Amino acid sequence: MVAVVCGGSLAVLLTLVAAEWGPLLSVDRDIATGLHRSAVVHDDWTRTNRVLSDWVWDPWTMRALLAVVTGWLLWRGRWPVALWLAATAVVGTVLQQGLKAAVGRERPRWPDPVDSAHYAAFPSGHALTATLTCGLLLWLLAVHSVRRLWRGLAAATAAVSVLGVGSTRVYLGVHWATDVLAGWLIGLALTAVAVLLYPYAADAAPDRTPRASAPEADAPAPDHATERPAPRADRPHGT
Repeated sequence: MVAVVCGGSLAVLLTLVAAEWGPLLSVDRDIATGLHRSAVVHDDWTRTNRVLSDWVWDPWTMRALLAVVTGWLLWRGRWPVALWLAATAVVGTVLQQGLKAAVGRERPRWPDPVDSAHYAAFPSGHALTATLTCGLLLWLLAVHSVRRLWRGLAAATAAVSVLGVGSTRVYLGVHWATDVLAGWLIGLALTAVAVLLYPYAADAAPDRTPRASAPEADAPAPDHATERPAPRADRPHGT
């Protein structure tokens, strides 16, 4: 259901962006202009956004995190799940670059830029990669029965990361708001599809859980029906 809703929303958004629908582009420009004015004035906050965007939430940081988890799964002998994780990440990257090339949307241009970026704008690779990475890792935490406290902390961190990286890209003037929205939608849709496919990978993964040895068979109970009472000794006669 999530994949269908996100996919349908993405199709509508992609159509409007490709058709350069005026009202949508106007909203994009208004948001970008207002945030850029703030970024030019507030140098310290802009530098913080650059650190978060270019290092903490950078797509390569997210891919490195997925690579570490993939390596851990391989070490545990769960290679089908590791392949599921790596393949989903690759599909996300290929889809991102394919849409960028197909849509060819230009990034915002400023006379006084505070940051720079390469390639086309739609969709945001930062938003897509962060959403997909966080979604996959949260699912793995859930299926591995990690304690609720840690899952809650991970979910909060994921929410801050996904929303934060999207806002930094628009604040720094390298993406339109709809680029980020598209990245979120693609990331959610891919995560939903991957979750649907996960049982096939989990079933194919070898079970390394040690099996308990079969209990020994109980010794046969004595056959009381065949037992005969021992002969009772005669009592001696009195004198």
